[in-house]
Amino acid sequence: FSAAVDFIGLQKNVDRNKIGIIGVCGWGGFALNAVAADKRVKAVATTSLYDIPRVLSNGYNDSRTVEERTKMLEALSQQRWADAESGKVSYGGTPNPDKLMGDEPEFVKSYFDYYKTPRGFHPRAINSNAGFTNTSIISVINMQILAHIKEISPRPMLLIAGEKAHSRYMSEDIYKAAAEPKELVIVPNAVHVDLYDKVDVIPFAKLDDF
Repeated sequence: FSAAVDFIGLQKNVDRNKIGIIGVCGWGGFALNAVAADKRVKAVATTSLYDIPRVLSNGYNDSRTVEERTKMLEALSQQRWADAESGKVSYGGTPNPDKLMGDEPEFVKSYFDYYKTPRGFHPRAINSNAGFTNTSIISVINMQILAHIKEISPRPMLLIAGEKAHSRYMSEDIYKAAAEPKELVIVPNAVHVDLYDKVDVIPFAKLDDF
């Protein structure tokens, strides 16, 4: 995002008072981080926001214990040795299954419906195919990307989340932590991926007004 704003700043015909960022899913969290640091950005909006380091560190709904986190990181640290010794990067497999068994959580079914079908599949997309490396999360797991969330103020922030989204709590927590001006919009009956591409669900009118 910072690179994108740098590029925008170099354009001769850009109105420097009208730079904004929209972040979807994991890029929503990184967008807030970028705006807290880069004061040229005048407004930020997110949909289906994810705080990726928080989820990687604590699990969904902060359910992972310190002991579980330590055990996971010990295993991943040893995997770095294994990768170095083999000379090959190991992958954790696709983050989305190739076939549903029927008893998966709602968000797994929703991700499958997006990333593993023509709706959102792409042959080079990480979430559609091989997934991340086994050890990639070590690089971001301790990042506190929202530590300076209050410093977005006095620039406006809009957070949009689905009523039934498993990620809704992240937008709600950020809303509580952020300073004014801020607004939280909960889209009725929507799940996380509905705000990726469903044009009849995404509140475009609200985004236009914002």
